[in-house]
Amino acid sequence: MAKSPVIAWIWAARPKTLWAAVAPVLIGTAMAHGNQVSIDGWSLACALFGALLIQIGTNFANDYFDFMKGTDTANRIGPLRATQAGLIRPDLMRRAFLFTFGFALIPGAYIIWRGGWPFVAIGVLSIISGILYTGGPYPLGYLGLGDGFVLIFFGPVAVGGTYYLHALDITSAALIAGVASGLFSVAILAVNNMRDIDEDRRAGKKTLAVRFGRTFARVEYVLCIVIAAFVIPLYFYAETESRLFALVPLVVIPMSMPAIKIVLVTVDGPALNGVLAKTGKILLLFSLVFSLGWILL
Repeated sequence: MAKSPVIAWIWAARPKTLWAAVAPVLIGTAMAHGNQVSIDGWSLACALFGALLIQIGTNFANDYFDFMKGTDTANRIGPLRATQAGLIRPDLMRRAFLFTFGFALIPGAYIIWRGGWPFVAIGVLSIISGILYTGGPYPLGYLGLGDGFVLIFFGPVAVGGTYYLHALDITSAALIAGVASGLFSVAILAVNNMRDIDEDRRAGKKTLAVRFGRTFARVEYVLCIVIAAFVIPLYFYAETESRLFALVPLVVIPMSMPAIKIVLVTVDGPALNGVLAKTGKILLLFSLVFSLGWILL
């Protein structure tokens, strides 16, 4: 249990998942730089800060709504949830996610000024999706729709949006790179849902893992890693006149193998918790080496 309110709030923010917000901003910025675009420092800072705030707000909202719906119980095998554990009162958690989403409007104001009104729609949809993922009468995560929204918003929308803020233009390459980023985030979600499959089934939370079983979740995880870390770098290698730097992201493949092995052979909760954290680190590494490779192309 947390020894202080500060630690409880840090746990509630789920720092191990935040690389999913950081990675697409790094990739979009690196691609703009590699394409000889002048990097706008305020756009980088606001995109990064805004993405983190929306991700943290979503994590707070999930903590609150999963507790209120009875999904998080004392039998939970995943990482500690602050509301369910009694570390943070439900009313405080509700205020926290509303405040965090509201605070995201500050960097969002510059983003809208720089990128135009389409970013109003992106911001509003991102916040609404963060709340409706587990909130409302028809929560996305409870209907098995979470994977698609994660792929879109942590993928092409985040990478393409960041690229646009620098270049005031968009390329198909940025959107394709966004698919890689989004697939890693889906892989994180797949592990989470596979770990929680029994508890979610009892609570009526019909994730894809609940709908189609553990084997589906395992295949989903492996395919996400393989397509993101292998297929997409090979595509860029072919599209950039065989420049070897496009293959730099392939270094994450051997690092992913231990996590893939655990996913394929175990149902142990603590082991899958470790895979979830490991996949977040692999996503960060991928974003760094992909960015390096793109800059050096």
